[in-house]
Amino acid sequence: MIPEQSFVSIRNRMQSVGRALEELLVTAQKQHCLTVGIYESAKLLNADSDSVVLCVLAADDADDVAVQIHFTLLQSFCCDSGITILRVAGVQRLQQLLGAADANRNPGELRDLHCMLVTNPEADHSRLQEVGTYCQESLGLDQWVPELVLQER
Repeated sequence: MIPEQSFVSIRNRMQSVGRALEELLVTAQKQHCLTVGIYESAKLLNADSDSVVLCVLAADDADDVAVQIHFTLLQSFCCDSGITILRVAGVQRLQQLLGAADANRNPGELRDLHCMLVTNPEADHSRLQEVGTYCQESLGLDQWVPELVLQER
């Protein structure tokens, strides 16, 4: 049996990493170092995978077969290229953080936040390092793809 303080410690760690990821994504977006969308991400990975430092795969609905197929292909490519991957639940939170609408789309149309790539390590180093450390620790615990749940606020 795991002591209660271990659960509290794990929950606190995940909340801290969640905040770090949120700050990293917002900073990367402001610095134009964030590629959003499955198709756009695949294009960037094909053209310049060396510039990518983090791949965030976000989905709340695990039953969407098309998204799962895309995730499998993206995960495989990222693993082969040495790119850190993080699966995230909390698409609504991401929409709050990154803006639900894209200027190039119709006002009512939501952005595809299923896949996001962070490029250029100039985006907040300490936050990128915290997220990367969490991913490495998760891999050490035999999680092929580290997972994180973003909390609604």
